Amino acid sequence: MERIRLFDRIAQGKASRRDVAKAMGLAGLVSLTSPLLPRAARAGEELTYFTWAGYDVPEFHPGYIEKYGSSPQMPVFGEDEEALTKARSGFAMDLAHPCKVVLGRWRDAGLIEPFDISRVPEWENIWPQLRDTDGVVTPEGVWQIPWEWGNASVVYRTDLAPEYKDNHTWTILWDEKYKGRLSQYDSVDGAVLVAALVAGVKDPFHMTDEELAGVKELLVKQRDVLRFWWTEQSSVEQSIASGELIAAYAWNDAVVRLKKAGVPVEYMNPKEGIFTWFCGLVKAKNGPGDENAAYDLVNAMLETRVGVWLIDNFGYGHSNRKTFDQVSKERLQELGIMSPEALFTSGIFFAEMDNAIRERYIAMFEQVKAGG
Repeated sequence: MERIRLFDRIAQGKASRRDVAKAMGLAGLVSLTSPLLPRAARAGEELTYFTWAGYDVPEFHPGYIEKYGSSPQMPVFGEDEEALTKARSGFAMDLAHPCKVVLGRWRDAGLIEPFDISRVPEWENIWPQLRDTDGVVTPEGVWQIPWEWGNASVVYRTDLAPEYKDNHTWTILWDEKYKGRLSQYDSVDGAVLVAALVAGVKDPFHMTDEELAGVKELLVKQRDVLRFWWTEQSSVEQSIASGELIAAYAWNDAVVRLKKAGVPVEYMNPKEGIFTWFCGLVKAKNGPGDENAAYDLVNAMLETRVGVWLIDNFGYGHSNRKTFDQVSKERLQELGIMSPEALFTSGIFFAEMDNAIRERYIAMFEQVKAGG
């Protein structure tokens, strides 16, 4: 039954990229075939691009198709850890699309090599807040070309919780008057880090034992007001739309779909801080494909027309800041990305955590969920 519901969500255009990845696994597929090009015309033998499920669409690289006649080969993954594991196992690729939080592990494992940035004309137009992030550029060179960015925050029903209209705060997810109508992401990066912000922890990615104990207390309190911890964002979207939920942790793309469906929602910029993430392209060491084609794909994905499509259809920001000049202020305002600089300043970029720290957080969170 869950399998049927999952494929129904995809058919209705309501699935997240994680839903798509799960469905592909159930179907035994390696990648999705573009609906815009016949399979025979999409051999793409010159290049293999390893990307997120749902991102393997021609709209993200029309310039490349215009030059080569088809998309590259695009095997997909559903999670950063999955992609890294596959790369370590020797999976052959030329470019990959991990998020910044795992970039150091790709580099330290010897899986990638620096780009020749002289071959990326739009490099200087990439938002400096992304381009200059620690680890993207090192003395050895440029290790990642940032491509898209987004946020993790609260989506809420403005008609059902009007008192939060001018009071954006993560504490709505602890509001007892909405007990049973709230939801949190079933993840350390969601539940634990958000609770750390509410607790006033200065560095959520390196908490002391005392700070972690305080966060646990908050999570226990939250457990008692949640309807559920979610693992598939589509379940949150459906529950928000029906009114079953008032508010939940979500990513930007949920807001796009809900507003498109006419649901009165808003995406918060919480006073405690909004989480920000970005992903980008990395160049595999000794990739087997055509290096010229690899740079052509990078440059095609940095085109502003691609960024406009990304913003309008996913609600995520494009790394090329010139893109924002081509989207109306009204649309950017509607999507909650009207002022990228302000979001970058107020945003808390997800940081790569040491395994030992992450394991501590996971152990504590599992205790909370188990009733401890």
